[in-house]
Amino acid sequence: MKAIRVNQPGGPEKMELLDLPVPQPAANQALVRIAAAGVNFIDVYFRTGLYKADFPQTLGQEAAGTVEAVGSAVTEVAPGDRVAYCTSRGAYAEYAVVPASQLVKIPAHVDFPTAAAAMLQGMTAHYLTHSTFPLESGDTCLVHAAAGGAGGLIVQMAKMLGARVFGTVSTEEKARTARASGCDETILYTQQDFAAEVKRLTAGRGVDVVYDSVAKTTFEQSLNSLRPRGMLVLFGQSSGPIPPFDPAILGAKGSLFLTRPGLPYYLATRDELLWRSGDVLGWIASAKLRLHIGATYPLASAAQAHRDLEGRHSTGKLVLTVP
Repeated sequence: MKAIRVNQPGGPEKMELLDLPVPQPAANQALVRIAAAGVNFIDVYFRTGLYKADFPQTLGQEAAGTVEAVGSAVTEVAPGDRVAYCTSRGAYAEYAVVPASQLVKIPAHVDFPTAAAAMLQGMTAHYLTHSTFPLESGDTCLVHAAAGGAGGLIVQMAKMLGARVFGTVSTEEKARTARASGCDETILYTQQDFAAEVKRLTAGRGVDVVYDSVAKTTFEQSLNSLRPRGMLVLFGQSSGPIPPFDPAILGAKGSLFLTRPGLPYYLATRDELLWRSGDVLGWIASAKLRLHIGATYPLASAAQAHRDLEGRHSTGKLVLTVP
């Protein structure tokens, strides 16, 4: 089978398309013939070594395809089922073995690229808005990278819950994308001090929560955007990790809360997985949630997809298609 492998940490040039043996499922696993795989910043973090993993490794955390075979103990799925998954590495390939407990069935009217694009970012948006800081009608939130794949889904779910949503973007084109997702106000961080704009737009109060996937370059101003006892949710670090800081700063700025959540901890049980994925895929199937796929690439062009993602040359979700 064809797969994208990385033998040592580094840039996109370290990604190689290789021929590897088709893996065989263990007792609790299923073999999935992958049709599409999502491209995410977490793949970049593993490729560069920011997140620790053994090398060589096959990249990719998220995919959709068809079950080809199952292990002897599997009851969740059967051969022929159309399935999707995330949080299991090895998705940049023609085949992957996945714990059956992590697979969910795809609704009939959702195609493979859409399902692959929805799982990681969709369930991330779900846990952020429904669990980490459960938004309620009248709450205010700031979403960084609001035109991106995760950002656009957070915006839409926040609006479903009745929140007032501010979004930061880098260009007017991306501002239009964010407004189409439901942003009440867009802030061009390349031209404006986003914390000052948030304070102006909230009459000096600040927002209840900031959903921040950028980290290093936004951290201090994200804190400055919060109301007293507001929460900063750091769920990514596309600009790099934040440097060490004195936690006393949280008290000085208004007894603020800071959390660094991760999706696996919000998929602690299969019931939780089925709840979040069922909401996300169901909303997409019923057109209640709009998923924006910014670009698709053949598996062999995975390195270019990483370059486009890291270079901020994309909007929406990037997807690899597997012939």
